[in-house]
Amino acid sequence: MKGLAQRGNEIAFGSFAIKSLQSKWITSRQLEAARVAVTRYMQRQGQIWIRIFPDKPITKKPAEVRMGKGKGSPEGFVAPVTPGRIIIECEGVPYDVAKEALRLAAQKLPVTTKFVVRRDYVEPAKVK
Repeated sequence: MKGLAQRGNEIAFGSFAIKSLQSKWITSRQLEAARVAVTRYMQRQGQIWIRIFPDKPITKKPAEVRMGKGKGSPEGFVAPVTPGRIIIECEGVPYDVAKEALRLAAQKLPVTTKFVVRRDYVEPAKVK
């Protein structure tokens, strides 16, 4: 997978996001682990959007099988990700909560990521 992300490379829904800096396949299991990490840390406040979907089937042949005899059976699904692609967005939580939640999610993913904030984001005034 060459080049930068042509689409899905800007924050569309939330105020905070993690952006991929590498090309890799992200499996459905890795994506689900990241989603669980975010929702647990945010304590089900705010909202999250997962901007990628694992729709590419990956096949694998069984161990110790000779060459030939056709293609292997489907093993799972992956989402191909290129640099610049937004992976997860969130909204409705303070900056520091979002940053930590998305950091925890990034640890579950096989790509290096960058925390990004929407350009027109202004932190709400703290009520005393």
